[in-house]
Amino acid sequence: MALRFEVIGRFNRARAANLTLPHFVCQTPLFMPVGTQGTIKGLTTNQLEEIGCQIVLGNTYHLALRPTSELIDELGGLHKFMNWPRALLTDSGGFQMVSLLHLADITEKGVTFQSPVDGKPMLLTPEESIQIQNRIGADIIMALDDVVKTTITGPRIEEAMYRTLRWIDRCIAAHKRPNEQNLFGIVQGGLDPVLRDKCVRGLVDRNLPGYAIGGLAGGEDKDSFWRVVAQCTAALPEDKPRYVMGVGYPLDIVVCSALGADMYDCVYPTRTARFGTALVPEGVLKLKHNAMANDTRPIDPACACMVCKNYTRAYIHCLVTKDAMGSQLLSYHNLYYMMKLSRDLHSSIVEGRFPKFVCEFLQKMFPKGNVPEWVCNAMEVAGIDISSCCAPFISTMSKTMEVKSDKE
Repeated sequence: MALRFEVIGRFNRARAANLTLPHFVCQTPLFMPVGTQGTIKGLTTNQLEEIGCQIVLGNTYHLALRPTSELIDELGGLHKFMNWPRALLTDSGGFQMVSLLHLADITEKGVTFQSPVDGKPMLLTPEESIQIQNRIGADIIMALDDVVKTTITGPRIEEAMYRTLRWIDRCIAAHKRPNEQNLFGIVQGGLDPVLRDKCVRGLVDRNLPGYAIGGLAGGEDKDSFWRVVAQCTAALPEDKPRYVMGVGYPLDIVVCSALGADMYDCVYPTRTARFGTALVPEGVLKLKHNAMANDTRPIDPACACMVCKNYTRAYIHCLVTKDAMGSQLLSYHNLYYMMKLSRDLHSSIVEGRFPKFVCEFLQKMFPKGNVPEWVCNAMEVAGIDISSCCAPFISTMSKTMEVKSDKE
């Protein structure tokens, strides 16, 4: 095991920790930007350090295609190749196989897919995924799992969960650098609490360095989403990091952190930047709108980032979708926003003011008090009183409790 996870602050289920990895000591909760090809589109590694980025996520599938894991290994590993001194995490490649490629076929052997280069069938096995990740050299590597969208139901969900457990053993056996790289297992099981529980128990029995909650953020309703997160975080070990995969909306990160999750990744902040949208405490600001054409304010007057200090909404409006500089500036701002959110979550938990932070966050995003019901229900389970920032309505959980007591 090549990590140390030390919880230094708590509020009910929420926790703040120091996560010591081979290349960096990280503070959780933390958000990881996605650097598909070993780069965050439009930002240099110096800029990523500048804004406080702690871990960059690399896509094994894309890196294996170009420039190839063999070349990365030959050139001293991905850290050296992309000139990034801090921590890296690589995914297994399985998600891209299923989401990007037609005719991906999953069998017990692995994932068979059509090569995007010459159209020939290729097979990614658990062993090969780990070998590729061993060559790339990230601090955290992910097991190959059987990925199924949460919107699918029936026997396929159960099959995928059991296969994920069988594949973790093949991943562990193939992992040749356990003292330098940390292999995380991925909890699958769709929206079925029984399957999720079986998968959590199976993975915890393997005593892995950390655990991810997979198969979410794929179109399921928010009520199902937070309940799966709540169930898994409650059952996973206290002394290991918990990573909710594919989650990048600020509201979701605040809710998941309240429920005891530590790590997140998503393309959302940079992808939405390329479409001309900025993240702000009130939600989002669409810089393409004509109203921005003569607006001389910064994106967010309260933001201390380089973009908000130097450029107006009008200037960025002029650039977005027409000039690469527009998406670069917005990507910088959006990732700065996410890094500051991570720091604020960490410090508010350590300093014992997490509920106050949550309420202030929700008040800015929902000034009329129309906080979504799923958020109210999740916060109730997390033991955080948000009544001061909610319009008066009874949550479904409270209603259920009342109905039960009436029956009694």
